[in-house]
Amino acid sequence: MTDEPTTIIFGPFDRHNFGDLLFAHIVARMLGSEDALFAGVAGRDLTLYGGHRVRALTDLAQNLGGRAVNLIHAGGEILTCGAWEAAAMTLSGDAWHRTVAHLDQRPMERTAWTQSALHTRALAPYVASRELFPHAAWVSFNASGGVELDTVDAPLRAEVMLKLAAADDVSVRDAHTQTLLAAAGVNARLIPDPAVMVAQLEGARIDERAQRGELARTLDAFPDGYISVQFSADFGDDATLARIAAQLERAAKASGHGIVFFRAGAAPWHDDTACYERTAARMRTKAVAIFGSLDVWDICALIARSRGFVGSSLHGRIVATAFALPRVTVRHPASGPRVTKQAAFAATWDDADTSDTTAPVDIDDIARATTDALATDPARRARKARELEDAYREGFEPVARRLSRGAHARLIRR
Repeated sequence: MTDEPTTIIFGPFDRHNFGDLLFAHIVARMLGSEDALFAGVAGRDLTLYGGHRVRALTDLAQNLGGRAVNLIHAGGEILTCGAWEAAAMTLSGDAWHRTVAHLDQRPMERTAWTQSALHTRALAPYVASRELFPHAAWVSFNASGGVELDTVDAPLRAEVMLKLAAADDVSVRDAHTQTLLAAAGVNARLIPDPAVMVAQLEGARIDERAQRGELARTLDAFPDGYISVQFSADFGDDATLARIAAQLERAAKASGHGIVFFRAGAAPWHDDTACYERTAARMRTKAVAIFGSLDVWDICALIARSRGFVGSSLHGRIVATAFALPRVTVRHPASGPRVTKQAAFAATWDDADTSDTTAPVDIDDIARATTDALATDPARRARKARELEDAYREGFEPVARRLSRGAHARLIRR
């Protein structure tokens, strides 16, 4: 038996979400770790979508007994994700609809079901500590997000702060979350989201995906290029979709590019193909398609080969940034003045003098913002991509130095 601690990469990649699936790959590559275990709040097999075979963290805690572990939270907006939301999002299809319909108005029964499903009473189950692993050699949080920590229930916030305070290393991906933690006495380093590394670390794999399958057919079908478009299911009322369709119609006409819709998440409360179908039906242009693949590398390749990204997904935006592409983040009409994770990331990492083309925009500004984004300087976009890679590599170095065996130093720069 080895004396080396077992490394566990933990995060919300136990469900289909584009960015979360990427985290596990990026962190493992940065660590140079081929034998790490991947864990979520539930055991799931996401290999069909380019993800990992994920173990339930509570099961690992039991199975590993008193062995030492290195527990690294891979990233994501985990600091505000409650137990019910976490449990429900690991369900799929009919099971999710039945469960939500039955438990939505039964809070006590919902709590009992959640604790039984996750095998924990934790209020924030994606935030773990030595409570599960008393012999942990190292507990760290990598580029975590929590922009709404000041609005969540006090017990959940207190649990999160207690676990963060007990960790060996904490980094967050936006300055807003960093400020909220500092106000509670938790010091956190600032580091970009792991997905900024995707072009450098996985560029060859993504290029290969573009040569075959659905994406190759999509490229053939759009000889004048396309804009990759995504928005979540909560944009799905008829009036909102009509406004989106009109804006995309204008953007397509002005640019000469087609529109290709894709889903950045198939987990509950994420994206819905029906919304894209209803939007496309309202558009007169024939250069419109809906990309069906949910494979994380196909999605990366779709964005990478596009002329730019428009959508509500933070990681659609970040992957476009990594490939030095124009990007437009769309703000939900109901978001109001509250700080969103998309706005917080942009405010932290985009250049202040380019805020007009990087800050989230309202639906009725999609066409104008897309035209402006497409006109931005490619060299400047490329510099920003490299700056974020360098910032992430520097910010991850303390974790790599502590957990890896030097493989991180062999990363190949593009």
